[in-house]
Amino acid sequence: MLKLQFVTVPKFVKRMFPKRIWALPSKDTVYLTFDDGPIPEITPWVLDILKQYGAKATFFCIGDNIEKHPEIFKRIISEGHKTGNHTYHHLNGWKTTTEAYIDTVERCEEVMISNKYEVVSEVVQNKKITEIIEKNFRPPYGKISSRQAKILHKKNFRIIMWSLLSYDYDASVSEEKCLQNVLNHIQPGSIVVFHDSLKASRNLRHTLPKVLDYISEKEWQCSTV
Repeated sequence: MLKLQFVTVPKFVKRMFPKRIWALPSKDTVYLTFDDGPIPEITPWVLDILKQYGAKATFFCIGDNIEKHPEIFKRIISEGHKTGNHTYHHLNGWKTTTEAYIDTVERCEEVMISNKYEVVSEVVQNKKITEIIEKNFRPPYGKISSRQAKILHKKNFRIIMWSLLSYDYDASVSEEKCLQNVLNHIQPGSIVVFHDSLKASRNLRHTLPKVLDYISEKEWQCSTV
């Protein structure tokens, strides 16, 4: 069976959900994001590569992973990247009651805030930290009901979606296809989705350095959302 893959988001979808952030206006900046971490097998490598290129990114973290690997989460913040909420257990909003979904978002937020506070307390006097306590949220799988989204907006969450998907997590996508998914569509203002997860590791290790090379050649900046 042919599997449809939308690397970029159709315009009608953006028009249907105008309060969700799909891109950011810019003439020379792109926004790389990483979902599903932090985990020791891949997130530190991502941080090393970003540091090599002087690039900043946004990491949408799972609360359970933060609790398992707080030192990596704190490293993300201390190196000047931003973080976002990706629920506590990577829940699909379409298959979860609204009450349970909001609970898992708030549980993740509590874990994030407690760990952020420790990092801010350690380094803020030296002005080494750019992370601020922003309530950025990305729904796992991009699946969230209108009611769930409305409640999160009322709780002052910014719902960050994306401009293009790399499909690094898809085992049926080759390394080169993953790379071309990004290079063929990235432009200033793009919010790009990668994954610092085990199943994305093969494609991500191939693609990320080459994408950063391309961004450098274009003389664009990589910033946080």
